[in-house]
Amino acid sequence: MEPNPERGNSSWIDEIPDRLAAIEGAHLLRRRRVVQPAGGAHLLVDGQPLLAFCSNDYLGLASHPALAEAARQATHRYGLGSGGSPLVSGHSAANDALEHELAAFVQLPRALYFYAGYATNTGIIPALVGKGDALFSDALNHACLIDGARLSRATIVRYPHADLAALGAALAANPARRKLVISDAVFSMDGDLIDIPALLALCERHDALLLLDDAHGFGVLGPQGRGSLAQAGLTGAAAARRVLYMATLGKAAGVAGAFVAGDATLIEWLLQGTRSYIFATAAPPLLASALRQSLRLMAAADDRRAQLDALIAQLREGLAALPQHLGWRLLPSQTPVQALVVGRSEDALALMDGLRARGLWVPAIRPPTVPAGTARLRIALSAAHTAHDVQQLLDALHAAASDPAL
Repeated sequence: MEPNPERGNSSWIDEIPDRLAAIEGAHLLRRRRVVQPAGGAHLLVDGQPLLAFCSNDYLGLASHPALAEAARQATHRYGLGSGGSPLVSGHSAANDALEHELAAFVQLPRALYFYAGYATNTGIIPALVGKGDALFSDALNHACLIDGARLSRATIVRYPHADLAALGAALAANPARRKLVISDAVFSMDGDLIDIPALLALCERHDALLLLDDAHGFGVLGPQGRGSLAQAGLTGAAAARRVLYMATLGKAAGVAGAFVAGDATLIEWLLQGTRSYIFATAAPPLLASALRQSLRLMAAADDRRAQLDALIAQLREGLAALPQHLGWRLLPSQTPVQALVVGRSEDALALMDGLRARGLWVPAIRPPTVPAGTARLRIALSAAHTAHDVQQLLDALHAAASDPAL
């Protein structure tokens, strides 16, 4: 094909290397690492053994032998793939049983099981609201909520993080008949928990539906790990009328996928209208079988949650003694997500590299994932860690804080 004379011989495709170089120059280039489990909270990362503080396997269930055995038995019974979308032939007996057990676990009338968390939020939000409707989104919501909001074509009102006074004013001023508020329950990069009762009260007052993403609270918070909604005492039919509760199954549950639970009629509406559910191949039954076992383990995992709480307290107490001159700031959080804000991206990367040289893997999180000037170490704790593991991290951070190079 001859080049277009009006454009010359260059193509926009030729600009991509320079654009990648610009990202690298700004210390924002992402790189994948090849990872293998090495027991407990240890990983083999690009061939290097590391103590990892980056996993969202909060209860340490991902390698539990009971989950592997449940998946093995399901493979013999069902095979590997699901064989179709859920509304054709992919809704297996295992998937169906899992939905009933998920609903019972979070104490809501009905649940719908998805193959991935990202696909859940990007699909259900456009099924709930559209053009002419109003959607209200916390400024620090996860990307899947943001993308779902954009796909909906509803008018988006972005309110300051956790500023419920601003949200209330925005809800009162908006004339739309259908209003949807979307929010993380535990915010994935800060680790803080939204005031769910106050948020729900606003939705009640302004006739709004609340979609709550509890990816980082499910399995960890609430009685028997039933999640942030249960911790707030907001379960059953009364909460279901106004709340859609979404959670992922690849974090504390240790497997993969996600679900949304709530009023049975609302869930039926989502089943009928969510494109990422209708037109995607269903999750394999071997995963659903492993998840059914995971729910039983989570319900009985008070010891793991107690271990996690103790590690969180140990870490926060140890980091409180960091010298103040560097300007590092530990954000408030009583969850496994502990964010140590460093500031500049290059400083966060240098700190991550310094820890890795000591055998520790703690990821540096940079813009655009977090706001400019708030690059950080995102420390993720797990019940698979020991007190010795956390002390090793604290010693390394205190040593780094005394390093003139930093």
